[in-house]
Amino acid sequence: MLDLKDLENRSIYIVREAYAEFKKPAVLWSTGKDSTTMLWLCRKAFFGQIPFPVIHIDTSYKFKSMYQYRDNLAREWGFELVVAKNESALRDGCSPEEGKFECCTKLKTEALKSCLEERGFDALILAIRRDEHGIRAKERYFSPRDEQFKWDYKDQPLEMWDQFQGLLAKGTHMRIHPILHWRELDVWEYVKQEGCR
Repeated sequence: MLDLKDLENRSIYIVREAYAEFKKPAVLWSTGKDSTTMLWLCRKAFFGQIPFPVIHIDTSYKFKSMYQYRDNLAREWGFELVVAKNESALRDGCSPEEGKFECCTKLKTEALKSCLEERGFDALILAIRRDEHGIRAKERYFSPRDEQFKWDYKDQPLEMWDQFQGLLAKGTHMRIHPILHWRELDVWEYVKQEGCR
C-alpha cells in the first residue's frame, strides 16, 4: 500500500509527463473533491502555478455557491478558467426534465467537445480513480479518445516502466488520469493533510 507522499509523487510525475508530451493540455475541474485535489497536485507540480487552462463545464444547473467557489478559487490561485457551456442547447430549453442521459450528453459532453475543438486542446487531465467503477479499472494513465470521444478499452497503449505514449491521430485527444491509482479514502486523507479546499 502506497502512502500519501508516494501517491502524490506518482501523480505529480504523470502531470509533468503530460505537460512535456502535449502541445495544448488542459485540466477538467468539476469543483468536487477529486478534481480540486487534481488542481492542487497541478499547482504542486509547477511550484504554485497551473501552466495550462482549467476547464469547467457549466450546465447552468449547479448551486450558486459552486459558481462562487469556482470563481473565487480561480482568482486566488491565478489560473486561466475556461467555462464550457452549450448555449444553443440551453436556449432550446434543454433540462434534466427531458431525460438525464439526453441532458448530460448535450450540456456536458457536447459542451466539452466544442471546447476542445475550438481551443485545440490535445490532452485533457481528469481526476478519475480506478475504485470508482469497474470499467475505470481498465483505464490507463494515458488513455486515447477518438473523434467521437469513444474509448477502446481493448486497444490501450502499453505503460511499462512509467513510459507513457503520447502519439495521437488527427482529431483525437488523450485523457490523462494522474490519480487513477488513488482510493476515495486517499483523497479524503490527502485533503485533510494538505488543507486543500
